[in-house]
Amino acid sequence: MLETEYIKSMNLNYERTKLSGVPEEKRYQYCIISRGGIGGMLGCSLRYINGDAFLYYDITSKQSLAQILFKKKVDREWMKDFAWNLKYIKQEASRFLLDDSNIIWFPEQVYQDLDENRWSFMYYPYYEGESGFNRFLEFVIEKLDYDDEKLVECAYKIYEQYEAYGEAYLKEKIYEDINSLDNPENAIKKGKTTSVSEQKERPDFGNAKETYTEVIDDLEESLDHEEPALKASEKQNVKPEKKGLFSFLESARKKDKDAREKIKRDNHLAVDYGDLPMVAEEESVYGDEAYDDEPPEEEYGRTVYMENVAEAKDEKHRLFDEKGAVLAVLGDSSLVIGKKKGEADIILENSTISRIHARITYEKEEYLLEDLNSTNGTFKNGLRLRPYERRKLTEGDEIRLGNVSLKYR
Repeated sequence: MLETEYIKSMNLNYERTKLSGVPEEKRYQYCIISRGGIGGMLGCSLRYINGDAFLYYDITSKQSLAQILFKKKVDREWMKDFAWNLKYIKQEASRFLLDDSNIIWFPEQVYQDLDENRWSFMYYPYYEGESGFNRFLEFVIEKLDYDDEKLVECAYKIYEQYEAYGEAYLKEKIYEDINSLDNPENAIKKGKTTSVSEQKERPDFGNAKETYTEVIDDLEESLDHEEPALKASEKQNVKPEKKGLFSFLESARKKDKDAREKIKRDNHLAVDYGDLPMVAEEESVYGDEAYDDEPPEEEYGRTVYMENVAEAKDEKHRLFDEKGAVLAVLGDSSLVIGKKKGEADIILENSTISRIHARITYEKEEYLLEDLNSTNGTFKNGLRLRPYERRKLTEGDEIRLGNVSLKYR
């Protein structure tokens, strides 16, 4: 089980993972991931605090898939992006002689750059636990667009085939099945596989400047001649007991049906981050000091108003902008605040606002303010929230996102 927490340090956001013991830093995988330059993998560094060892994964300006799909559904285009990223990350791991079973697939730990559509994965050296791919597939099935029968059929088949054949299915057959979404009548002939990336151009992740052989040459003296390749027999991953496919899929369908009936008053169907442990390092700044240098000039751009004043007159919970205009009327559905259209419910066009900056959720008759890994910070009454931290809103609270001020009344 991964022991992780979100922290902010030196204007960068990290997901920090605690190691079970003191690692052998000169072992091959630690040397490679610390060096960086591996496409599709989060930048990572090994650090020590009070005798404990931690891996620091840089998640600045990225969002986890669990956050991105909080209120969205998985469609065909998303499935093709998934297949492309799956193939890409496995190729990169192979190129650097890394064991791809150490790639973490939990939806909370798979990140995406919303502007460039890049996926970034955590690589945990010599990991002996569950990689989370089963849970990833379950998450996808729960988020499916059930109006698309062909998509649902494809996703169920992927889940079933992976349960039966494991990694062998992921080598090639999964790409054939996903390709069938575009070409259902033209099944790919045996022995001739067309990759998803050949059907549609995907974003260029960029290649590492050096090949793995050059990296190995540079690190040769520090590796103590350790063999980089790992045998499958050396891995002792113990998979949890799997539930029956039929019962799981029926459960997913029921969840989707319930979501459709309650969407106007309840969108809390995604992963709940409220219980995740979080900690701030000593050098982190949580307060009025949001920037290292002088803060940018106040810039209040055009916003998208959710309701007008007349409609909000009798409402109790509202958000007001700096000029006193009603920005949004709060109900029992979550509202995402940011500047990326299509991802945020409330659009604030301001240079200090992140694409997905913060969220207000309704839970147990309370409104909670949550920072969504923003660059310039989310503040409640002058106190900065840690990445993904949630704090209760009370009457008269001042909310500051970057240098945009809002009022909750």
